[in-house]
Amino acid sequence: MAGKTLTRMDLSEAVFREVGLSRNESAQLVESVLAYMSDALVAGESVKISSFGTFSVRDKAARVGRNPKTGQEVPISPRRVLTFRPSHLMKDRVADGNRK
Repeated sequence: MAGKTLTRMDLSEAVFREVGLSRNESAQLVESVLAYMSDALVAGESVKISSFGTFSVRDKAARVGRNPKTGQEVPISPRRVLTFRPSHLMKDRVADGNRK
């Protein structure tokens, strides 16, 4: 599935066209929103965007994994991982896109 990737520049360009801010102000707005979201996630908060989905941080416990080639057991240390749960509206939009 070779699709285009939406970038920060694309988002700031969309803000520029839709809202009417200057290109610099649009870029600063996008950066501010992303920084605010990142800071909240680092602090352990969830970020819920209505009709889009919820980003949250989950703690994973230590466990023993295996190297698939050798079968050797390898310890995997505890860590925090970022998760995303799409809203039902987003799931429906994506599913509708598959039908076209």
